Amino acid sequence: MRSDAQLRSDIVAELTWDPAITATNVGVIVKDGVVTLTGHPSSHAEKYAIERAAQRVKGVKALAIEMPVKLASDYERTDADIAMAVERAIEWNVLVPDDKIHPMVEQGWVTLNGEVEWEYQRRAAEGAVRSLLGVTGVTNRVVVKPKFTPADVEKKIREALERQADREAEQIKIEVNGAHVTLSGKVHSWAERKAAQGAAWSAPGVANVINNLLVEA
Repeated sequence: MRSDAQLRSDIVAELTWDPAITATNVGVIVKDGVVTLTGHPSSHAEKYAIERAAQRVKGVKALAIEMPVKLASDYERTDADIAMAVERAIEWNVLVPDDKIHPMVEQGWVTLNGEVEWEYQRRAAEGAVRSLLGVTGVTNRVVVKPKFTPADVEKKIREALERQADREAEQIKIEVNGAHVTLSGKVHSWAERKAAQGAAWSAPGVANVINNLLVEA
């Protein structure tokens, strides 16, 4: 088990390694495995990169984000300009269905509303606007509403599991409650656990996956 000092050192190293991050502008505080990140990133894209970098480090139990975005004067844009850029970014993204996402911008913060059929479309909409100039944050309120019944979703996940990992598929239990999927049972490696989760996320209409699979060597 890593000490707090070792964990902090690993996080700082990961931040320094990522070229999208100015590591010297990020403060890292660790107590009992809980990490607090402080500072003022110059864009929402950098803030997102900082959060993801910290999450990649082994031993992080939880993250507290205290990093309001502080735009450089050259990066500042009016809400009207940002809203227009957001609309175009969504319109030009082939993964986002037309006329399904309705953005709102207030003081640089983008809120996405709407309904889509797939989780990847929800994520694509957020990804399309995250790095736009002037954006200080993104709230993704897009809802995944499937056109499939829970039985259809379970069947498609089961078929995907059998294609990808036939030996493990029989030991995995799938529960579908609306757009929420829970996986339980046993697999033989972390790679198989991750693959099973990916298969569940790829099913139509899935908005949340709870992965309770146990790795048993």
